[in-house]
Amino acid sequence: MSEAPRSYPEGTSGRQPLVAVCMGSDTDLETLRPGLAVLESTNIPYEVHITSAHRTPQYMLDFGKKAAGRGFKVIIAAAGGAAHLPGMIASETVLPVIGVPVKAKALDGLDSLCSIVSMPRGIPVATVGIGNSVNAAILAARIVATSDEAARQWVAGHLKQMDDDNMAKEARLQREGWATYQKLDS
Repeated sequence: MSEAPRSYPEGTSGRQPLVAVCMGSDTDLETLRPGLAVLESTNIPYEVHITSAHRTPQYMLDFGKKAAGRGFKVIIAAAGGAAHLPGMIASETVLPVIGVPVKAKALDGLDSLCSIVSMPRGIPVATVGIGNSVNAAILAARIVATSDEAARQWVAGHLKQMDDDNMAKEARLQREGWATYQKLDS
């Protein structure tokens, strides 16, 4: 089976993608958009694919088997319902896989979460909260940062920005008091 052509997001054209982002269906893209925006801000090159465990199982298995050889360092896999994609990819790759449970119509994504976190011993999938593609992207950046100085600097900057933002809120709360403090958009 032939590999899908590479698509490079804006800002990463021509660079070796380090993060693979897979979804079971194009309906999962809305859940992934916030995380993709985070990946874009990291300047870590990535690719996005539809690799259904049920509709295109051979493509999905081949993708998992070839991912490390293609130079990826980590795979983010989002799926709803039975959510087999993260676990099936994890069973075929030596790379870390981060599962993103997608909220479906039934059970508000709890079915997806339970499926992804219930992997058998020996096939681990790191799992973020239901729909939390932002944490998946940040975790992927941290994994890349173990061997990439630019990613390490992004993670450090991200942590500092969160600290600065929270300390500004703390200072404002102390200045205004809890009774008059109004939460600003965060």
